[in-house]
Amino acid sequence: MPDPSSLRDSTQIVLPREALAGLEAGLDDACTVTVFEEGEDHYRIIGSPVEIKRAGEFLARNGVALP
Repeated sequence: MPDPSSLRDSTQIVLPREALAGLEAGLDDACTVTVFEEGEDHYRIIGSPVEIKRAGEFLARNGVALP
């Protein structure tokens, strides 16, 4: 049975709100993901492992350092 934390890491990205500023529309166009507000200062991006990989690549191309 897979480790739950590894599954969670492959299906979500949590970022500070300012890291995603101005990139929401481009991320939405590039990937099929859902972006949730996580408290007042973070976003949680959720999707399939394939889409999360694409989202991570999109964010990296746009200068966002992933945790």
